[in-house]
Amino acid sequence: MTFNNSDIILESGHLTHPKYRADIDGMRAVAVLSVVGFHAFPSLAKSGFIGVDIFFVISGFLISTIIFGNLERDSFSFAEFYIRRIKRIFPALLLVLFASMALGWFVLMPDEYKQLGKHVAGGAGFISNFVLWYESGYFDNSAETKPLLHLWTLGIEEQFYIVWPLILWLAWKLRLNLLAIAIAIAATSFALNVSEIRSDAVAVFYSPQTRFWELMAGSILAYITLHKQNKLSRIALGTDSWLGKIIRAQTPEPSGAKWQDFQSLLGVALIVIGLLVITKERQFPGWWAVFPTLGAVLLISAGTQAWINRVVLSNRVLVWFGLISFPFYLWHWPLLSFARIVEIGTPSREVRIVAVAISIVLAWLTYRLIEKPIRFGKHGKVKTILLLILMVVIGFMGYTTYKMDGLGFRVEDRSEFSNYMAEYIKNSDYSRKNNTLCDFYDSKRHTPGKITRNLIQEIPTYCYERNSINYSKSIFIWGDSHAMHLYYGLKKNLPSNWQILQIASSACRPNINAKGPSASDYCIQSNWFALKAISEAKPDVVIVAQKLGHNIDSFNQISGKLKALGVGKVIILGSTPRWTAYLPKIIVKAFWLNTPRKTFVGIDQEVLSNNLMLHTQFKQTNSEIFVDVIDFFCDDNGCLTYIGDDIKTGITSWDYGHLTLIASDLLAKELLVKLIVDSNTKPDHILNYKN
Repeated sequence: MTFNNSDIILESGHLTHPKYRADIDGMRAVAVLSVVGFHAFPSLAKSGFIGVDIFFVISGFLISTIIFGNLERDSFSFAEFYIRRIKRIFPALLLVLFASMALGWFVLMPDEYKQLGKHVAGGAGFISNFVLWYESGYFDNSAETKPLLHLWTLGIEEQFYIVWPLILWLAWKLRLNLLAIAIAIAATSFALNVSEIRSDAVAVFYSPQTRFWELMAGSILAYITLHKQNKLSRIALGTDSWLGKIIRAQTPEPSGAKWQDFQSLLGVALIVIGLLVITKERQFPGWWAVFPTLGAVLLISAGTQAWINRVVLSNRVLVWFGLISFPFYLWHWPLLSFARIVEIGTPSREVRIVAVAISIVLAWLTYRLIEKPIRFGKHGKVKTILLLILMVVIGFMGYTTYKMDGLGFRVEDRSEFSNYMAEYIKNSDYSRKNNTLCDFYDSKRHTPGKITRNLIQEIPTYCYERNSINYSKSIFIWGDSHAMHLYYGLKKNLPSNWQILQIASSACRPNINAKGPSASDYCIQSNWFALKAISEAKPDVVIVAQKLGHNIDSFNQISGKLKALGVGKVIILGSTPRWTAYLPKIIVKAFWLNTPRKTFVGIDQEVLSNNLMLHTQFKQTNSEIFVDVIDFFCDDNGCLTYIGDDIKTGITSWDYGHLTLIASDLLAKELLVKLIVDSNTKPDHILNYKN
């Protein structure tokens, strides 16, 4: 690192800003291409989402360089600082928000448009991370149908832009050590990130408190770069001399170049390691985010003369992508998400390639025709006021759309559509109420992953205590919400001498490793209590069901544990037919005029393949049974969409895979009750759907 302050800061009117570095634009290109690759081709770019962490470091470095430099020159102005941020961020964001609302008007149903309105309002207010925090995780399947999911990163950055300048300004006025403050904030944020990742990964992913350390890493680098040049130069020269002795017999005069090359090489290595080993299945960010964050810090600190920075990152192609990186990032995800919504599932590879290509074109047009004229043209204050007004307008439009339930009048002329949706909403609400029995999780009182009250005391004793006076037999339902939807059918069809016990909690798959109670994780608490209740109640049959994680090893472990607890028969259910979108929406969009009783349109083929493997591997006995639910609802013509003569009341799933009451009744009556009551009955699997 051989550059000095004059290499870093340029004067521009009243507020100074960092000198342009082509290599940082190259880093932006690497970051945005990684993210787009992950979104468009997740099987190829499994770790591409770490590009966001690189963005955070870059933002922290550049913004902090501006603030530190201007505070020292006594030229810092909050008004000018935020005017620059508005002209940088608002133009492209406004265009994407308006375009999303316009496209959604034509292709989204009322509930989808309502959600989009909420996300538009959140994006306009730069609180998308908080809005999404309370909906689902970034890697959940439902996230793929949220066209503005990616705006959570803007929320984090804008919250940083509000808090960090104010902290630095106050610290500067009080003559406090700015570096010490930056390190303290970064350390606190990182500690929260690491300590909370196991108990509430979704909160850690979206929370500014657990993400600021990545931006602060760039801020710390900015301070060191601006103020510690002499010390850094001595370190660089000493290291350069040492490296020279190792590499060559005759040591040339040290210049610091070898140290810069070593820094950049190590930075690239850390980012590459991150791209190779980090996947969405790992607890991220946590410790894993250190790889891209530290890698980005090292690359920036290496400076413009390091070979990788000078030759690779500064090449014209990467710099061009870096210049359009912001609009490219904004455009790519809405296009991919809308394509998924229209296609009712993952779009074909060709469609995704076209979507990415269109987003590149739109990004370039946005940069040339919108961004540059607004950022660098005349009448800056007037433009800023207009941008603020437009952002308020689009935010109000989004909020109004949300409050008016997705502007259902858009489809009022389609009376059949309106009637169908009314029946769907009624049916889904009724199904939910009948399924959520003996659940450890209550969304009105608890946050997923946290326990705020004594949950055991809130569950009625009839959920888990056996009543041998009124009932001679008992069955225990254990699992997540995909166990809950079995209750209605079993209650309706089991003989009157059978008692139904249940401990099942939303999003908590069965886990035999829950060794004790937990005050921080409600899934551990639920599973521990379920195993405790089973061991005490000694039910005749335990039926286990879950949404995800179906594999033979876990089935064998669960079955073995339950048999060891004295359970006479263990029935493990495979996955229900998994739809790539809500089944009612698939019917409305793809089969408006003629709904087939069975279809493979919109069915997740990976779930079918995995289920077929489970079916062939599970060793059936009279006391250990695997129920192929997909085989029950599907054959070579497809999977059952409705039962009876009325599609509106006979639909088999009210979302992506939870059974409606009529489907729960059919499964219990035709299959489950026979397996439960008759000790010699095994499921007659014929695998109709395998072809």
